[in-house]
Amino acid sequence: MTSKAQARAIADVEKGIVLATVDIAVPPERVFKALTTDELTQWWGSAELYRTTKHDIDLRVGGKWRSEGVGNDGTPFHVGGEVLEVEAPSKLVYTWKPSWDNAEPSIVAYRFEAIAEGTRLTVRHSGFQNPNTCADHANGWERVLSWLTGNFASATPARYFLVRLIAPRPTFMQDMNDEERQMMMAHGQYWKQKLAEGSVIAFGPVMDPKGGWGVGIVKAQDEAEVRVFEAADPAISSGRGLYYEVLPMMAAVY
Repeated sequence: MTSKAQARAIADVEKGIVLATVDIAVPPERVFKALTTDELTQWWGSAELYRTTKHDIDLRVGGKWRSEGVGNDGTPFHVGGEVLEVEAPSKLVYTWKPSWDNAEPSIVAYRFEAIAEGTRLTVRHSGFQNPNTCADHANGWERVLSWLTGNFASATPARYFLVRLIAPRPTFMQDMNDEERQMMMAHGQYWKQKLAEGSVIAFGPVMDPKGGWGVGIVKAQDEAEVRVFEAADPAISSGRGLYYEVLPMMAAVY
């Protein structure tokens, strides 16, 4: 599995801004995870340049983050800063202060856009005072996004699952009380968000004479990922007796 386009970056040295982008054939949630967990140490770096050995981040506004590593000559380094904005899995902004540079912290903003092929990741690195440093970081971000793409090169292709939302009683659709109706509205918004992100292909209610139920087609790496999806569904987390039936599909044509 590879990106549809090569990573690319440009620098506006007068304004002190670098813009970089790449398309990656996995969902935004996976790309976000690769940038915000210790998974980052598996791909950020190369033997001939440097290796990242540790990465920690407190994913909340005001939270601190820090990456540590070692250069190809054995010299240790670190980069860190403070989280300014976070909207998982669509946006992450933090300050960037490397140990090898005495300049004021710059700002890195990631945007994760769901596209038909997976994710379009855009990086905006701003606040450079030195034109040469700005130009160097354009090359650096192009290299980093290529490493990130390579992290998913052997990823398991996404699978499709038919999900049935089973109600606690056959008459649920007809006699919901006010609290249950509010819960189901939140459930609908949750699935609409996942539809926009690309992990849901279609969903809706089914009017079965034996009792209505919901149906959806979910794209995921495995059933475990669907179960994570399930746990975050307001219809399930409400504890009102609704549950998923998950059936793997042999193929999906759409």
